[in-house]
Amino acid sequence: MGLKDIQNRVEKAAILAGKDPKSAHLIAVSKIQPNERVEDVLRLGHRVFGENRIQEAAGKWPTFKESYSDVELHLIGPLQSNKVRQAMELFDVIHTVDRPKIAKAIARIAAETGNCPRLYIQVNTGAEPQKAGVLPDDADTFIYECRDLGLPVEGLMCIPPADQDPSPHFAMLAEIAKRNDLPELSMGMSGDFETAIAHGATYVRVGSAIFGARAYEIT
Repeated sequence: MGLKDIQNRVEKAAILAGKDPKSAHLIAVSKIQPNERVEDVLRLGHRVFGENRIQEAAGKWPTFKESYSDVELHLIGPLQSNKVRQAMELFDVIHTVDRPKIAKAIARIAAETGNCPRLYIQVNTGAEPQKAGVLPDDADTFIYECRDLGLPVEGLMCIPPADQDPSPHFAMLAEIAKRNDLPELSMGMSGDFETAIAHGATYVRVGSAIFGARAYEIT
C-alpha cells in the first residue's frame, strides 16, 4: 500500500465518522524496519513514528533526529521499570503506562529532570493474562493515582484480543476515557484502524502496510 494510501484511508475513515479529517493521527510503526525504509518515509514528510523496543529505538532514532528534528516518537511497546529513564529521554509520548510502579518511577524522574513525555495508560480491555495493561475495572482508580502524582496523562491505549471483534473493546476504551475527561485514544492497527477511528481513535498504529513486510520478527 504505502504511506499515502494509509493516510488517505485514515482521513476517509474520520470523515465517514463525522469527524475532522485531521482528527486521527497516523503513527508509522517502524519496529524491525531497515533504516532505509524509515528514511524513505521521513523523506515523504511523515514525522510521527512508533517503536516497540527501547533498545532498538536507541540505536535508530538519535541519528535520525539530527536530520529530522521535528520527529515525534511514540513508545507503543512494554515499559520495564529499569528502562523508564531511558524511555523518557528517547520518546515524546509513552503509550504503555500500566501499573503503579511505572507511574511512580516516571513521576520521580520527571521531578528530577523537569521533563516528562506525554502519557497514555494502557488498558487490557480483554483481561488477557499474557497481555500488559491495567484491567478495565481498575482503570478509573489508576487514572486518579497517575493524576495525583502530577503525571501528564492525556489518553488511553488498548490492543484488543486478536481473535475477537475489536469494536466492543474500542467502545469500552472510549467510555473509560470519556468519564475521566481524557481526550486522546490510541487504538487501531493495520487490520482495524478504520473501525477504531469510527469509535473515536485519535492515534492509530500502522506498520508493514506503510513500510512493507518485515524481514523477521524479534521474539
